[in-house]
Amino acid sequence: MLYFIPAWYQQNKWKELEQSWHTRRMHTEFDDTVKQVQMFHRSGKSDFKILLLSHTPNFRHFLHRQGVFHAKYWSVFDAIQEVERKKAVVFSFHNLDWPKGIEFVYTPFVVVGYLNNQKYAQIEFGEAGNPIEVAMYRDGQVSRRNIYDDRGFVSATEVYQDGQMVFTDYLTEKGTAKLREYADTGRVEINPASNTFLVFEGEKEAETRAFSSLTYDNLGEVIREVLFSHLLANDDPDDIFCIAVNENNMFATKEFLGRKKCILSFYGDRYRIKDHLDAKDLVAKASYIITDSEATTRYLKREMEQEIENIIDISPYDSRMDFGISGELTVQKILVPIDGLPEDRFKELMIQLATYLPQNENAMVHIFTRNAEYNLPDRLLEKIAEILEEAGFDRRIVIPEEVDDDTAENDLDDEEEEEEIPVRFFIEQCVDELSVSKCIREQRIMVDMRHNPDLYLQINCISTAIPQIIRRETQYMQNMYNGFVVKEFDQIPAALEYFLDSLANWNQAKVYSYDIAQKFTTRKLLEKWKDVRAVLDSQ
Repeated sequence: MLYFIPAWYQQNKWKELEQSWHTRRMHTEFDDTVKQVQMFHRSGKSDFKILLLSHTPNFRHFLHRQGVFHAKYWSVFDAIQEVERKKAVVFSFHNLDWPKGIEFVYTPFVVVGYLNNQKYAQIEFGEAGNPIEVAMYRDGQVSRRNIYDDRGFVSATEVYQDGQMVFTDYLTEKGTAKLREYADTGRVEINPASNTFLVFEGEKEAETRAFSSLTYDNLGEVIREVLFSHLLANDDPDDIFCIAVNENNMFATKEFLGRKKCILSFYGDRYRIKDHLDAKDLVAKASYIITDSEATTRYLKREMEQEIENIIDISPYDSRMDFGISGELTVQKILVPIDGLPEDRFKELMIQLATYLPQNENAMVHIFTRNAEYNLPDRLLEKIAEILEEAGFDRRIVIPEEVDDDTAENDLDDEEEEEEIPVRFFIEQCVDELSVSKCIREQRIMVDMRHNPDLYLQINCISTAIPQIIRRETQYMQNMYNGFVVKEFDQIPAALEYFLDSLANWNQAKVYSYDIAQKFTTRKLLEKWKDVRAVLDSQ
């Protein structure tokens, strides 16, 4: 069996990433484990299971969003809370036990309950319309927050005093308090009247086992005890554990390495070795290391300062040929990712893009960011306008000039009509992978001048077969074939001219992109996984 231990945590807390439907998504749910599970699930492979270490009461909805609803999993909190239900259920907040006389007010975002003209409760809903949280109020301040499981019961309740959280109680399906976690110290107390957890052995009926203590220093200690009780009951020397390297998962990594066949999965900058030097020896003991890209592999080898042979990069993204619609549009959209770009490079990049625009009236610059801050687009456009105005360009190509509607008709007749300046700069604010893919379909070319180009954007570029202009060659872009390596910013206008002013050059890059994309199909990625498992099976 191949076990995946994901890093699906809320800011390194033992909590899920679920949020209210109306809340702007500030992060993407996608990571290496999501893709790994998707690949194995969609290919029909059944010999894998997710080991879930976080409190995830809405996990069924998470699996549904990722297209792996029927993937097998084991949840440490289901074991702790003695939950045996598996199916999500539809339930209404009207079925809850409300006091007599409560009145519900439906706002565009939440439902608010009023009792005696005072705010009594606020009900939040998930993206699927299911109730996920009910906050209770006293004297205008939240006093309790009930967290609902998508299987139809209260999973946890947070208690507040003077607006500050005091503790969290984790409950059984029947509402019995199982354990209490104190917010100030993290200390955990087990309810003496309910001091057992479930241990599942294969397909057998679950058995109960008592906690070794009634007090723990933190929730991680409880999770550790329950996790290893489960693994000991289901021990198989052929088992392989793929651990998403993350601070929360390091306790499992320490226990497994040397005892089990372990794959460590590194994804982007989720866990930087230079910030955790004590982890070097631990990482070196891994049976195999999987990274998301050649860049991450190079970084690991450099930071480890020792020879690593059992390492391979397997992209968390597969290529899917979808040539997009950029060839059908009259405008030519230039996608420009800017997250993490140093200030001086950002300034020079904007100037060079503005330098190219006058020679191509169809070109439009689309600034790409994954930052979900509400007013970021306006701030970015104002910043770009100031940079270009200082460099001698008309700021109206970024921000249109406001027209005074009170101007009299006679004045308009007398005044010479001013030349209209079309806006050429736009903001693409995309957080999740679906919105990124939709955005890419309309782009004609990508210009990514960061040291390490965005991996997902590059995969989308070869999938939609559009050229790339980047600072260094990668496995997704071969210089002079499906793009250009540009070291100096003043070379950008010429590179854009080569691809945008010549359909023949653009089509040639399209053909090369298609050829490269064939190396990163789901089948090719699964072959790499097959090779890794073959090595581990022989150990």
